[in-house]
Amino acid sequence: MRHFRWMTGGESHGLRLTAIVEGLPAGLPLLAEHVDVDLGRRQRGYGRGARMKIEQDRVAFTAGVRGGETLGSPLVMQVENRDWANWTTRMQAEPFDPAGELPEPLIRPRPGHADLAGGLKYDRADMRDILERASARETAARTAVGAVAKRLLAAVGIEIGSHVVRIGNVAAHVDPALDAAALFARARASDLACVDDVAAEAMRSAIREAAHAGDTLGGVFEVRALGVPAGLGSHVHWDRKLDGRLAHVGAVVLEAAGEIRVSWAGPDQRLGQL
Repeated sequence: MRHFRWMTGGESHGLRLTAIVEGLPAGLPLLAEHVDVDLGRRQRGYGRGARMKIEQDRVAFTAGVRGGETLGSPLVMQVENRDWANWTTRMQAEPFDPAGELPEPLIRPRPGHADLAGGLKYDRADMRDILERASARETAARTAVGAVAKRLLAAVGIEIGSHVVRIGNVAAHVDPALDAAALFARARASDLACVDDVAAEAMRSAIREAAHAGDTLGGVFEVRALGVPAGLGSHVHWDRKLDGRLAHVGAVVLEAAGEIRVSWAGPDQRLGQL
C-alpha cells in the first residue's frame, strides 16, 4: 500500500495538467478510455459551472504504457486545458514585457480560499500565482490518478463506487436491500449520482434556488469499497492506519476541508451562511 505514489502538476489556466504515478506493476491492462470514463464523471453534476462546458477532458499517456499495458516504470498522464487558449498572454512562462500590456494583478483575496495565506507565505503581490494552483481544476489530474488506482484494485477483486447522500437539507433514502452493484449502477445513471429519484428532484430544486440567490450548497456523499481483504493498514503505526489514510485523502479534496471547521452542520447550510 505504501509503494503507490503519485504527484500532480499544472495550473488551472495553464497549458495542461500532469500526473505521475509510481509503483504500478508491469502488465496491468490500461487504456485511455479507462481514465476518460472517470474524467467524464467528474464533469457531470447538476448546476455545474461554466468551466465544465469549456473543458472536455481526455487523458494522454506519455510514459509508462506500451501496447495497452503498464511497463512498471513511472506512468505519466497529461490532460489538456482547453481554456488555455484564452489565457496564453496572462499565463505565459516567459517574462512579461514591461513595455507591453501587463496582466492585471489579483490583489483582493477570495474569502475562504488559499489566496491570502499563500500570498503571504510566498511573498507574492499577485495572488493569481496562488489561485492557479489552489484550484478545483487540479482535481482533474487527481481523478486520472484515481482511475488508474481503480484499475489496480479491480485486478485484485476490489470494486469502488460512490453515491450522493445529501445536498443541502435534502437527504436521499437508500433502500437497505439494494445491493452494491445496483446502487453503483443507479448512481452512474443519475446526473446527481443519487439513487433516490424523488430526493434527486428536490436536490435540483434546492440547487436552482441557491443559484438564483447567488449562493451554493454543501452536501454529503458515500464511497463504498467491496472485496477489501482484512489486514490492510496497520494497528502498529499511527501513520499506516487505513482509516487515517482514507481520512487524509478525503480531507484534502478542495472544499471538503471546510467540514472540519463547521463540523457536520455544513451540508445543511448555504455557503453564505457559514
